[in-house]
Amino acid sequence: MIILGAHLSIAGGLHKSLELAMKYRCNALQIFTKNSNTWKERHLEEREIEKFCELKAKSQIVKMASHTSYLINIASPDDVLWKKSVSALKNEFIRSSLLGIPFVVLHPGAHKGVGEKRGISLVSRAINKVLDETYSTGVILLLETTAGQGTNIGYRFEQLAQIAEAIENKKRIGFCLDTCHVFAAGYDIRNKTSYENTLAQFDSILGLNKLYLFHLNDSKKPLGSRIDRHEHIGEGFIGYDAFQLIMNDARLKYIPKVIETPKLKNGIEQDPVNLERLRNMVRETSATSKNA
Repeated sequence: MIILGAHLSIAGGLHKSLELAMKYRCNALQIFTKNSNTWKERHLEEREIEKFCELKAKSQIVKMASHTSYLINIASPDDVLWKKSVSALKNEFIRSSLLGIPFVVLHPGAHKGVGEKRGISLVSRAINKVLDETYSTGVILLLETTAGQGTNIGYRFEQLAQIAEAIENKKRIGFCLDTCHVFAAGYDIRNKTSYENTLAQFDSILGLNKLYLFHLNDSKKPLGSRIDRHEHIGEGFIGYDAFQLIMNDARLKYIPKVIETPKLKNGIEQDPVNLERLRNMVRETSATSKNA
């Protein structure tokens, strides 16, 4: 079974994301549980939780994740912003737990000039605090690989490993690999050799057993650009072959994969197009093996 889906909008209500997921034949889903560009918190009403959970039970969704607000920066040396970010992350865990979402995806943050060592220390301290204060939720935090734009941490696997090493409750932390981000950070995945090399590095440093989610995105910018710009599957600098390798890698079969590609092209919805493109990669390979 391919576990494939998209990051879908909650405009009009949280349940709307599930309606879209059903429309696009998704069995994986990622959402924001609140407006991602504001600090204003969203406190869920009992009825909207029930509506979301009822529709989720009727859907084909088997894996779900929420993505934190883009404003959160637990690597910030500014104490006010750090505390605000910790509080927002904690609230994300609580909302996700109420909605039955097992994973929260987080960008580790930007150190703003104080250096990676200090930034990593701040990230680890924040995560330990949030995990301790949300112990009863059981929600797992997924550190996402980043492109390394500006002073962002997490563009090297070693940085994520340093954060994870400092986390006390290691059962509640894992990783999300974003194809656009790792490519922009300098990890090549465009052909079989480079793909295997990058995956081997990930396994050696972080462990494939701790990889809980993929973000499948092509890149508008070239290898090592350190610029985070997503493109439609097969239409960017990464290209078709890398995604075919991922979609047909037996080691990754049961790891959910979601797209965060641009939503429109020439006024036409592109999530169904990108999802079908990925599905077809698997069918093509299966057909080839049967005919061999």
